[in-house]
Amino acid sequence: MSKTQAPRKIIIDTDPGQDDAVAILLALAAPELDLLGITAVAGNVPLELTQTNARKICELAGRTDVPVFAGCDRPLAHSLVTAEHVHGKTGLDGPELPEPTMPLQDQHAVDFLIETLRREPPKSVTLCPIGPLTNIATAFQRAPDIVDRVQEIVLMGGAYFEVGNITPAAEFNIYVDPEAAEIVFRSGVPLVVMPLDVTHKALTTPAHIKGFREMGTAVGDAVAAWTDFFERFDKEKYGSQGAPLHDPCTIAYLLEPDLFSGRHINVEIETASALTRGMTVADWWRVTDRAPNALFIGDVEADRFFALLTNRIARL
Repeated sequence: MSKTQAPRKIIIDTDPGQDDAVAILLALAAPELDLLGITAVAGNVPLELTQTNARKICELAGRTDVPVFAGCDRPLAHSLVTAEHVHGKTGLDGPELPEPTMPLQDQHAVDFLIETLRREPPKSVTLCPIGPLTNIATAFQRAPDIVDRVQEIVLMGGAYFEVGNITPAAEFNIYVDPEAAEIVFRSGVPLVVMPLDVTHKALTTPAHIKGFREMGTAVGDAVAAWTDFFERFDKEKYGSQGAPLHDPCTIAYLLEPDLFSGRHINVEIETASALTRGMTVADWWRVTDRAPNALFIGDVEADRFFALLTNRIARL
């Protein structure tokens, strides 16, 4: 960021989640970003836990100035599916963090999204959803006038070659609320999508975890412990050498987009099929005439990604 360039205004919409926590910390450590607020949604764990976790993360980083809002506690059309089997019963299992003392905002997250997008100049706020898209879709449905005011949406969700991690066809964030995802993907807002195809190339390694632990800070220790906990599931499931850090890819893209490469393609969301519900039908090879609606990321320079992550989080 140049001395004359104002920080980029963002809102993180999240269901923390250990990897969500790392994404939030990366944003809090980035002077290039102006985090206007964090909106919590039900996903990895129920809403009561996700909004609590978001506040725990802010307090860990010493950033109680960032307001946290609770949003939707269930998907638009179906029952909530959660992922305690991955993230533990709290969603942030690993290090023991104290209960937060900073207040949860009284305003509903959806109202905060609508009010903020109406207040800020058009095309000046980027939305960073790293959980199910229920809050964003609900805001778009309630206030269609805000859709054209969004600068960009940079989200984690979906897959193409990697296909699914919660069903054979679907990635978790999209699967939890595909009706919401369909609204967002058809909104016309510029979309950047971090699917499993790229996040599975951002794997933690013993050296990466050591880098966090050697910071000698409470934040570094927490990230190392979260990663240790998160790894146990992914190593067993995928047979990989480490766990993919899904959600921080969104914030890393905002800071250093040249770490990533992808294609501007059409992506549709499957909502009807019992077999493939929640699938991101990504026209990677451009075999249809459907208009592109998303920059679908396919690759990341993993070593540079982790260097950025380590360098920034060491500042907290």
